[in-house]
Amino acid sequence: MQKFKDRWEIKSNWQLIFPILGLISLVFSSYLISKRVITSIGIDQTDVAYIGLLSTIIIFLSALLLFITLKLFNILESKWEVTYRWELIAIFIAFAITGSTAAKISDPIISFLGIHKETTNGWIYWPIRILFVFPIYQILLLIVGWLFGQFKFFWNFEKKMLSRMGLSRLFMD
Repeated sequence: MQKFKDRWEIKSNWQLIFPILGLISLVFSSYLISKRVITSIGIDQTDVAYIGLLSTIIIFLSALLLFITLKLFNILESKWEVTYRWELIAIFIAFAITGSTAAKISDPIISFLGIHKETTNGWIYWPIRILFVFPIYQILLLIVGWLFGQFKFFWNFEKKMLSRMGLSRLFMD
C-alpha cells in the first residue's frame, strides 16, 4: 500500500478516496458499455452466457480503460500544473461528472422550450442543445472542481479555454 501511496504522492489517507472513486467509476463505465454491447448483439439477460460474457467484457474493458487512463495521466501530468499526482484523478473525475451532468440538465431545459430530438430537425436541434450545454458545463465545471478541491485548476482552465474562443473579456483579472 505504501508503494501505491508513494506512486500517487498520497500524503494523507483521505486522499485515497480519489483512486478508489476512479477505479469504481472505471469499472462502472465498463459495466454500462458491456451491457449495451451485449444488448446490441441480442443476448437476453436470461441467457446462461449473459453473465459470463458480461464479466469477460467488463474485465477486458476495465483493463483497457485503465491502460488508456494511465497513459493520459503520464501525458497530462507535464502539461497540467498539479502539485500531486492524485490530483489528476480528481480532475478526471470532475470532468466526467460535469460532462454527464451538463448533458442530463440540458435535456429537460430544451424540452421545456418545446425543442425535442424526435420532432426537430437535427441541424436545428444539435446546435441549440450545444448552445445550452456549453454555459451549463462551464458553471458546473467550476462547482464540481471546487467540490473536488481543484477550483484553481478549473478556474485557470476556464480562462484559458474562453480566451482561445475570444471570450477572455468575460474574465478580466
